[in-house]
Amino acid sequence: MTDPNAPNVLSIQVDRATDAPIGDQIHASLRQAILDGRLAPGQRLPSGRDLAAQLGVARGTVRVAYERLIAENLVFGAGPAGTRVGARPPVGRANDEAPLDGPLAAFTRPYSSTPLPFQMGVPAHDAFPTKLWARMRARAVRADAITYTAYADPRGEPALRAQIASHLAVSRQMQCHPDQILVTSGYRHGLMLALTALRAHGRKAWIEEPGYPLGRRALELIGAALEPVPIDAEGMRVKDGIARAPDAFLALVTPGQHAPLGVTLSPARRHALLDWAAAREAWVIEDDYLGELQLDGRAAPALAAGEGANRVIHIGSFSKTLSPALGLGFVVAPRSLAERLVEVSAVLAPAPNRTTQLAVTEFLADGHFLRHLRRMKALYAERRNLALAHVSEFLPNSLAAGLGVIAPLPQLADDNAIVDVARAHGLAPSALSAWHLRRTHAQRGLLLSVTNLRLDNIDAACAKLASIVASH
Repeated sequence: MTDPNAPNVLSIQVDRATDAPIGDQIHASLRQAILDGRLAPGQRLPSGRDLAAQLGVARGTVRVAYERLIAENLVFGAGPAGTRVGARPPVGRANDEAPLDGPLAAFTRPYSSTPLPFQMGVPAHDAFPTKLWARMRARAVRADAITYTAYADPRGEPALRAQIASHLAVSRQMQCHPDQILVTSGYRHGLMLALTALRAHGRKAWIEEPGYPLGRRALELIGAALEPVPIDAEGMRVKDGIARAPDAFLALVTPGQHAPLGVTLSPARRHALLDWAAAREAWVIEDDYLGELQLDGRAAPALAAGEGANRVIHIGSFSKTLSPALGLGFVVAPRSLAERLVEVSAVLAPAPNRTTQLAVTEFLADGHFLRHLRRMKALYAERRNLALAHVSEFLPNSLAAGLGVIAPLPQLADDNAIVDVARAHGLAPSALSAWHLRRTHAQRGLLLSVTNLRLDNIDAACAKLASIVASH
């Protein structure tokens, strides 16, 4: 007879090829088994050690999944009798009432809250010019309230587009007309506009390996055929891309500072990429990831600056320089593609709310943005040096990269499991392996943003992370 408490009756499947954290997958499988009645009230769950061994994951990952079930009153700890299913589990939701947020599992939670230590993609919460922004926002609200009530320009406010054009001429050496600029709600909005305008469905696309997971997923969602191109100390290895997929329709790149390795695309590689695009009539989508926040020397000009810019769509955002809460970014379209992008924007996804645009216009026009960038570079350089010194004590091969620290792990380490446990303890590192399309060859490691590591929290955050890493 089969033991009803045996771990194999749970049939928990762990898919390491998806972006969903392993801990979330284990929790979801157990939760559904309880709600479906496949795990009966009072039934004993396998020990954390046994289940971790069966699934090939860290014990801490299973422990966090169990703790979440306990918090939901689905299971309870019975001391020496183990962890058991609740005697009266709550009635499960009907299928049409089940949470529909599965695709959000790859994002760092919680949302709409203060950033956590090591969380990537968010600027320093304590260094945002709150009082100055509040005054400008208040003036923008009043100005918006007393002006016309017709539909706003779907490309974005003309004054803001003019300010962005002027700023790009100084900071990114780009010469563009304000009519080539479309204001967006951020990077993802801009990427959607670009891919829609290019009609990229079913076309081949180069992506960086490793590369930004959300950019990769966007291409997958539109049905593009992905060709990962390796990254080295000079950025994307363009020759490898040409050898593997010379007929690709587009390349999605982060040339200013690679995400996440922080390297800058070398001049030779820049020319090779733009020459390939011109010869093949292909497109380059430039994600200007941290392009304006270069901590080591002066930032390289944008790909969309100078010769070859007619094949480049430049996407920028204020999320990492100011705040993702603003929900504001921009696209600079080459002249040949500008009207198509404008049409997509006007019909499907116009510029976001006018009030924020007006406030950012004033912030740029009065010189506050450039001063803010200067202060942030100095602050982030200081915090990166401090973080590198701390992290190197327990992960000695760590190195600085962009606004963060990369901490390599042994290839047998489960960086996703470490991330799951860290999130349960109020930290938000990212798993380096999740940035690879080909997971079997992915480097294991932790990506640790330094932007929100301060003197009052860095000791505790690093000590906690060191303990979690040691336990794995």
